[in-house]
Amino acid sequence: MTDWTNQQTFANALERAETQEKGNCFEDFSEGQTIEHAPGLVLSQHANELWMSQTLNHDPIYWRSDAARAVGYENPPVHPDYLIASVMGPSVEDLSEKGGYFLGRDDVSLHDPTVTPGIEIRVESTVEATRESSSRPDYGIVTWQTGGFDAETGDLLLSYTRTNMIPRREPMATDGGSETPGESRPATETDGSGLPSEFVPPSGPYFEDFRDALERTADRDATVAYRHERGRTMDDMMVATLPLLTLNTAKQHHNDHYMADTPSGEIVAYGDVTRSVALGHARSDERTYREIGYGDERFHDFVTVGDTIYGFTRVLDTEETGDPEAGKVTFKHYAFNQHDEPVYSGTRTAAVQKRNR
Repeated sequence: MTDWTNQQTFANALERAETQEKGNCFEDFSEGQTIEHAPGLVLSQHANELWMSQTLNHDPIYWRSDAARAVGYENPPVHPDYLIASVMGPSVEDLSEKGGYFLGRDDVSLHDPTVTPGIEIRVESTVEATRESSSRPDYGIVTWQTGGFDAETGDLLLSYTRTNMIPRREPMATDGGSETPGESRPATETDGSGLPSEFVPPSGPYFEDFRDALERTADRDATVAYRHERGRTMDDMMVATLPLLTLNTAKQHHNDHYMADTPSGEIVAYGDVTRSVALGHARSDERTYREIGYGDERFHDFVTVGDTIYGFTRVLDTEETGDPEAGKVTFKHYAFNQHDEPVYSGTRTAAVQKRNR
């Protein structure tokens, strides 16, 4: 049986696996197009205070009830900077994750200055304009009008326009190799690792895409395996703060003095943080409907501050369940670091949305 977490075997697999890219290119936008951004969030008191404290915004109006009432607020509102960030953040995956310069934001309007914690935000953008870039032919320029709404009432809370340079697809396709998304990637030579001769990526994020990819590998020396584009570098917040937020007081995660005399030589990340990063990368490339279960979880190496965690996935099985909304998919997920070394692996079963539900 092939040990996919053997370092050399895994490095060979990474070289052959297609990366499921994130974000949209310039050609994907057209004037008048409206985009309803799937992620949203509930404005929280904790996040608001964390934002204000870490950015040194200490105006008592946003902290104290008496100061807020003195200027006509019933309760301390959320800080406008936090509100702007909470509307901007959910739009990034659809609009600007591909990269490109943030050229500016205009006409920022606070339609309701009394927004308070607990409100759920819905975010929507409309393409106002697209144009070529005369100075950078690999990019185009896109302007969007974005609004943040109270999800319950539909009231517009904040709006703005922003403009970004966005990479064009054609130069990226030329620079990124000749493979077409969804095509299998055969081995160029036998590496002796026992890996299948073909790697087949799914062509999309729905149940049918995973099922069809598996069917393409049937009766062949092939597997459905692919990389996820995003990476997350572990910082002090990830390594030390998150465990303590869950009441995990293990000294491995916050006592540098104690850990100096251990094999890692420093504090290490909580395994569940590493695991969650890897699964988060994977979920970003699928239409998850519901989580079902996990198993065979192993942690293969230390993760410390400064390590960057990436994700790699194999599809093991798909199953029709009779649910018109979703089908069941079993995955094998791997987290690996900037040195292409596996640090976590585990199976996961999830209900994944069907395309024509």
